Amino acid sequence: MTDLDLVVADKQTAADGVALLTLRRADGGELPAWEPGAHVDLVLGADLVRQYSLCGDPADRSGWQVAVLREQSGRGGSAHVHDVLAVGDTVAARGPRNHFPLLPSASYVFVAGGIGITPILPMLAAAQAAGADWRLVYGGRTRGSMAFTELAERYPGRVEIRPQDETGLLDLAGIIGAAADRPVYCCGPEGLLGAVEKECAERGLAVHLERFTPKDGVLDGPRDAFEVELAGTGEVITVPADRSVLDVLEDAGVEVLSSCQEGTCGTCETGVLAGVPEHRDSLLTDEEQEAGDTMMICVSRSRSPRLVLDL
Repeated sequence: MTDLDLVVADKQTAADGVALLTLRRADGGELPAWEPGAHVDLVLGADLVRQYSLCGDPADRSGWQVAVLREQSGRGGSAHVHDVLAVGDTVAARGPRNHFPLLPSASYVFVAGGIGITPILPMLAAAQAAGADWRLVYGGRTRGSMAFTELAERYPGRVEIRPQDETGLLDLAGIIGAAADRPVYCCGPEGLLGAVEKECAERGLAVHLERFTPKDGVLDGPRDAFEVELAGTGEVITVPADRSVLDVLEDAGVEVLSSCQEGTCGTCETGVLAGVPEHRDSLLTDEEQEAGDTMMICVSRSRSPRLVLDL
């Protein structure tokens, strides 16, 4: 995937600790099309690539908007955006890609926690434009830390703003219980996602999630050595128990795009032509994992002695 060199056209404070960036092409040309739920990789440095959900208007091909939360215990990406990146700077971008699409429905329930509101924003506009019946419950630590709270005025009667210091924790049992048969879309911290997933499973409701961090325990488990065969060349490479497929391929000079190295972004998704992958990502659905025809090579391993990869 070719990098796009984009210029930071605008940088604003969207909430306490949240920076809103507008990115445009230097030549003023159109950016690639995208749909609600999509994210892009921003290449902030040689070894600093981070994923951010697009939160603007998909119909506006002149610019992309991303909102970045300053992570106090982060790995440097958000600090770079907040403290270093300035209007006029150039940043490389990859994508967009979408593992969190909004599927057609007559009605929806949206649940957002903190910065998890970002992929939900364009979904609300799309649901409204389609004439769907929908509801958003948006929680955060404090009102000042919550970006885009003007949604309540934009969509009166459909949006509930729930700062924890004012209203307590979200009543997920009540929210999900009232969903009836409506699909639930949720993005936010892992505690929220896990709780929503559990509530939906108990009620047999369809749930669609996007994670910023790995599922609890998903990266655990035994690690055995196995082989990978590259379909394009026939080369066979051994993956030791203490290394990832991605690491071994990079050492062998095989160029594979990667980013999060946690199984959450989808950048390194690779086709599987033979063998049975052991999925340790936090991105593919249960059905996609069961199909076994693709895997995230940054974290996933193999249940069979050999995997044949579409590389």
